[in-house]
Amino acid sequence: MNYQNTNPKHYTTLFLDRDGVINRKLDNDYIKSWNAFEFETGALDALKTLRKQFKRICIVTNQQGVAKGLMTESQLMDIHRELHATLKAHYAAPDAIYYATELQSDTMQFRKPAPGMAYSALHDFPEIDFKTSIMIGDSDSDMIFGHQLGMLCISVGKKKLHHAQYHFSSLFEFSQNWIL
Repeated sequence: MNYQNTNPKHYTTLFLDRDGVINRKLDNDYIKSWNAFEFETGALDALKTLRKQFKRICIVTNQQGVAKGLMTESQLMDIHRELHATLKAHYAAPDAIYYATELQSDTMQFRKPAPGMAYSALHDFPEIDFKTSIMIGDSDSDMIFGHQLGMLCISVGKKKLHHAQYHFSSLFEFSQNWIL
């Protein structure tokens, strides 16, 4: 990757999507229990490396399966408790996990690409500056979310997304190339 105009040391906060970035996304379904949660290859190692490089790490995830009645918010919170505990055991714990259970609509406030989860993070961590933040995701809504807030946007997965300044095949590849 060519980072001529990008100084990794400039970036202090990392925002991460969950499904498709940290864990494998289920086709046409939702992760409804910890038993269904499967880390992407290298994600634990990536998060351990990134934890050392960023002052703040926030997971921001759309979870409309709750609003659809496919799972409860309590089940979602159980998944996030297990995720946090597992990451903590690997010295890779995020500072916070934010989730939006809203259905996709024109009046979304928290569901990406709406900025609600970013503003919740800013409320909890007032030192966050979106201009020195990175958004990593695998969907257009992730990239729009980061772009509208002035973040550096990085897509992961099979193809580079619109609004992404850089693209990597996985979070692990990003962690191996984004060296301070």
